Amino acid sequence: MKILTDQLLSELKEITQNNTRYVETLLNRTDQELNYRTSENSWTVLECIAHLNRYGQFYIPEIHRRILSSKFPPKVTFSPGILGDYFAKSMLPKEKLNPMKTFKTMNPIHSKLDKNVLKDFIEQQHQLLGLLEQAKDINLEKTRTNISISKLIKLKLGDTLRFVIYHHLRHIEQAKKVLESLKN
Repeated sequence: MKILTDQLLSELKEITQNNTRYVETLLNRTDQELNYRTSENSWTVLECIAHLNRYGQFYIPEIHRRILSSKFPPKVTFSPGILGDYFAKSMLPKEKLNPMKTFKTMNPIHSKLDKNVLKDFIEQQHQLLGLLEQAKDINLEKTRTNISISKLIKLKLGDTLRFVIYHHLRHIEQAKKVLESLKN
């Protein structure tokens, strides 16, 4: 698969803007709605977003560092790596979300959370939008990033951006389902 770099960045920017707008609407929800749990082991809306914030604390500085230090000029097209493409696609939401294990440090279940979680996410999304803009000026294939689960594996920056933003999309969909269950 090859994609125009501008098209990829534009799509990721659009997803990020949509996610940001949605989370901004959550600021109007009650604490009770945002902390509603469908079962003892399910995440609340705030836990879904807190999970994303935890990953953002790793990926936003990592992506920023790699963009700043990249010496590779932009390329017109982007070709995903095998591993990066797999990771990114595995994050895309499906009709019935397939449960995935999360690392204990990234699992916010039963945390005491408030709307500051939403504000932190919105701030991270603004930072991510800035990084997507900066990414236009470098090569998304040759610039590589560490990943949160292993310092031994590096992914192409384009794959890392896809992974992070698709991961956001996945948990935004999960949060929407939690709120939908309130209506039933």
